[in-house]
Amino acid sequence: MSSESDWRPIFGHDEPYDDQIDGIDAAIETAERSGFLALEGACGTGKTMLALTAGISLVRDPDSPFERVFVLTSVKQQLKQFEKDLRTINANLPDDWRAVSAMTLVGKADVCPYNLAGSGGIDDRNVYERCEGLRDRTRGLVSEETTAGSLVADAKSQQVGLADSQRGATYLEAAAEPTPYPKEMPEYGGTVEYCPFYAQYLDDLPEDGDPVEAVPFDPTDRGLIETDDLVRLAAGRGSCPHSVMGALLPHVEVLVGNYYHAFDPTTVESFTGELIDEETFVVCDEAHMLEPRVRELVGDGVSDRALSNAENELSRVIEPVAAVEEAGTEARYGSDAKQQATAIREALAETDVTLGELRDTRRFLAALVDRLDDRVTAHLDEERPRWRENLAELDDDELPLRDPETPATDELTRWAEQNGFDARIWTRAESVCAVTGRILDTIEEEDKRRAAPPVGQTLGRWYRADHTEFFREIELERTWDDIHPDGSWRRAYTATYRLHNCLPAGAIGDRLDAFGGGVLMSATLEPLDVFAEVTGLDHLESEAERPVRTRAYGLEFPAENRASFALAAPKFTYSNRGDTDEATPTRRAHARAIRQVATSPGNVLVGMPSYREAEWAASVLSAVDKPVLLDEATDDVATERLKREFFEGGPKVLVTSLRGTLTEGVDYRGDRLSAAIVCGVPIINTASPRIRAVRTAYDRAFGDGFEYALSVPAVRKARQAIGRVIRGTDERGVRVLCDERYAKESWDSVRDLLGEAEREEFNPVGTDMFDYALEQFWGE
Repeated sequence: MSSESDWRPIFGHDEPYDDQIDGIDAAIETAERSGFLALEGACGTGKTMLALTAGISLVRDPDSPFERVFVLTSVKQQLKQFEKDLRTINANLPDDWRAVSAMTLVGKADVCPYNLAGSGGIDDRNVYERCEGLRDRTRGLVSEETTAGSLVADAKSQQVGLADSQRGATYLEAAAEPTPYPKEMPEYGGTVEYCPFYAQYLDDLPEDGDPVEAVPFDPTDRGLIETDDLVRLAAGRGSCPHSVMGALLPHVEVLVGNYYHAFDPTTVESFTGELIDEETFVVCDEAHMLEPRVRELVGDGVSDRALSNAENELSRVIEPVAAVEEAGTEARYGSDAKQQATAIREALAETDVTLGELRDTRRFLAALVDRLDDRVTAHLDEERPRWRENLAELDDDELPLRDPETPATDELTRWAEQNGFDARIWTRAESVCAVTGRILDTIEEEDKRRAAPPVGQTLGRWYRADHTEFFREIELERTWDDIHPDGSWRRAYTATYRLHNCLPAGAIGDRLDAFGGGVLMSATLEPLDVFAEVTGLDHLESEAERPVRTRAYGLEFPAENRASFALAAPKFTYSNRGDTDEATPTRRAHARAIRQVATSPGNVLVGMPSYREAEWAASVLSAVDKPVLLDEATDDVATERLKREFFEGGPKVLVTSLRGTLTEGVDYRGDRLSAAIVCGVPIINTASPRIRAVRTAYDRAFGDGFEYALSVPAVRKARQAIGRVIRGTDERGVRVLCDERYAKESWDSVRDLLGEAEREEFNPVGTDMFDYALEQFWGE
């Protein structure tokens, strides 16, 4: 068992907090027994350093089975914090210790030299398709035509030829580093494009041995390899940065990624699967988001456009064979068509898929498209009779395919059975569509992602998934596409057959069970018993006999520096507050509280349940002598611009939705924020069919679906917002939860859902005494 003396050299600061000492010891001791620590720690209490210290200590322990730490976070700001703490650890290691090797995982778009340089016909929109196509052709050339070394030499010789010409060499640059190749994509024999970076990687790859031998630099003492470092070190030596990153995965002590890298089935299968084993210590940061994020990742869906594209792809395999097989068509189609048909027949002969199955699946896809059109049209005719003349006014919508509160077979599956599309059609679709994709990759040179394989996978999952934990619906997403005619719903909507995993606890627990142990942490995990249930941790403890320990740490900073209030204003619910243009008693009480907090010295954050309510809150601040900034549902660029404006210059008020990105993962350190008020309990729309299905699934699994699926996540949103205020020992501020449900015990009270430390700190206060309480704090 490790002791403090073992991990103290790794800890990156002079003195840990008491809670950090306890947390590090608990994490190490639990992981040594193949268990997990669920840890809540208030903002600014050093959870990142705690988790890294525990994990690296286990990796460096020669008696420990752990070989690496795998950090998962859903917030970019937190990813940067892990990188910062890794640099701090390496900067303060004893002189005779080697640096902790670490790497941040990114996608192809972030490291492809051609994409970064904007050349070779590659950009953010097609980088994945182009990359896969170029890799396939490069591998094909190496296996059938030439060698990887020859391809590299040819690409370099094109550059040498340019250097000898009057124009001079024009080297491709990536991360400000020149590469050995020209800016344009090289071609073998003047006809076949290939990637010289991938060819160099293949040339360096040993026939028998570890792929790390193909890494063109020594990663041992480099510490944290950031994205620019990876591009510069790999591409500068002519090798593929993404392939080099993959080769390094098992050999780096700390990997920093996001939830996709562990919970998205496609990413795990294609890239990170070898990291998910008993030798990996996992750190799930912002773990209060684990449940909703994984629910999205383990769900599925197929759009009407994807179905049509997959149908077209099946036709491109079926029709050449059918045409040549018809009597008298060889002369019409010529020898090229006959060769293509022969190639398709030979490819099919190597699989268990028949031409008849291709035809059956194509007919099924066409029927699904027609059914979707009929269902959407009938829905709009019933709900919005004049929708064809008012396409621009349509909003997102959901069409449930069963009663959300009564688990049963969905109407699409029943319709398919009634129309002759039986279990064989559904279950064979995955194989049929996968074979279609492989054949098209062989006979067509265009670099693109095939629609058929993922469509087939979705159809297979749709049929196999049960009808209790999974909910099926048609999702209408508001878009705009001018290629469709006036009066077509497709002009305004993208329609998707959507398969929702209402209860992701099983998927989360199964994936965690594959790791050797770890830490799941956040500033807002309470109630910890609920967290253990909805993430499958309790199942791991009871069934897999893997210990689960919990810790909850409050703010260690001076209590006199903060004032925390649970303001007993009327419940800010829709039935109480009325519409935004109504001056109800509830709205008047909350408007007064918002103005009172907004007059606090310094920057003030106002968190509302929705963007519409945020707009209302901003409107009641006209009399406040500060600039008022309103966050709206816009893009990331606009949000970043707004955040910078808030931080710069004099005091301001920032009003936002608690569903936005400005109340989680943003560092309001120092004097960036002096007060925050949250109005209401931000429970999501309970009328949504999907949310009703989730609530029903939670009712059946845990007994109280409203609390588990709705109230707990909503309170965590509120706690995240008010947690932005106090981040360090010298910071002062006010934190206000404005709604009597935070202050009083009642049938719908959420006070018990606060952390124990918060229940002690957030003193209930009446609206008549609130002004005095604020003045008393700021006066002191």
